[in-house]
Amino acid sequence: MITRPSILDRKYVKACLELSNGTRFYGKAIGANFCASGEMVFSTGMLGYSEAMTDPSYLGQILVFSFCIIGNYGVPIIRNGDFFSAKGHESSSIKTQGIIVSDIFNGTFKHNEAISLEKWMIENNVPGIAEIDTRYLVQTIRENGNLFGKIIPENSKKERVDRFPFLEKFTNAHYVDPSKYNLMPSVSTKEILKFGSGEKKVGIIDCGAKLNIARMLVDRNCEVLVIPWDKNFTEISVDGWLISNGPGDPKNTGDLVERIKKQILSSGKPILGICLGHQLLSLAAGAKTKRLNHGHRSHNQPVFSLPDKRAYVSSQNHRYAVEKSSIPKDWQLWFVNANDSSVEGIKHNTKPFMSVQFHPEASSGPNDTSWIIDKFISFL
Repeated sequence: MITRPSILDRKYVKACLELSNGTRFYGKAIGANFCASGEMVFSTGMLGYSEAMTDPSYLGQILVFSFCIIGNYGVPIIRNGDFFSAKGHESSSIKTQGIIVSDIFNGTFKHNEAISLEKWMIENNVPGIAEIDTRYLVQTIRENGNLFGKIIPENSKKERVDRFPFLEKFTNAHYVDPSKYNLMPSVSTKEILKFGSGEKKVGIIDCGAKLNIARMLVDRNCEVLVIPWDKNFTEISVDGWLISNGPGDPKNTGDLVERIKKQILSSGKPILGICLGHQLLSLAAGAKTKRLNHGHRSHNQPVFSLPDKRAYVSSQNHRYAVEKSSIPKDWQLWFVNANDSSVEGIKHNTKPFMSVQFHPEASSGPNDTSWIIDKFISFL
């Protein structure tokens, strides 16, 4: 019989999760011995924890995993710094402020080389808490709307200020709301990256792009350029544009919306926006965005396509949405959320411009909507 390593196999210090509504949860500290603060979000996935933790959309957020045990297959090893080919990684490092789990697995059961989840967290200076009723915590997050939290291990070291370089000062008394800051400089590439050598060339405006977006394009015979968010896009020659996912408030992204309007929309070339990219494209087109009370999280968000009257299950992590009444007359509503009827996608009536609030590239999550990537490529 195989004995499963668990958090009970070694001595842990106590830790507190303190929420901005005054609620406290107590458990055992895991990962690095640091305090952390951020927006409280959750994932309902049984798998894909390393993909979620390295997704730049989670920057500034404390991620709660509702499934009963996390870490059961470890974290894939990155060989020779090749993050692009290392499946299980959506960027070069952990982007979450911390994680909350019910139980963490301290071993690795994987067909190839891997390290344990907690060892990976320690190497990346990321804290967490285990032995918390995560399903009740998820309900608390859903019912209370915008919640922020602090992970406070007993006898912890100083706060990880460098994980929020845009903050001048961060103390235990401070709840971090990442949406108050322009997060683009913290998640976007500093130089143009090239992947693949296909027949069509796609420019990804990197607002915190998941690597699987580029992987899917390369797999579909495209050459991909990942471009810094503050680049002059008129200097780049591509067949089409993809505005990526990312963290934060779409209105708090400097002059990016204006540059998308003047340099991308005006080009007439095919455009696909994903998640934050959907919001940015909508703002550039003349629509408005709003902050949702609950946001949409998890791997099981149902969306409904209005043109073909079909439902899909999608992966989502966002707090902001496009206001339905503000969609310009030359654009049409493409997808809606089956739970609350909020906007999940729009497309232009005559031009090859489209965007979706969910993640067609998944990773992690269902791949029901991966056909949207194919639809975009068909326009190139």
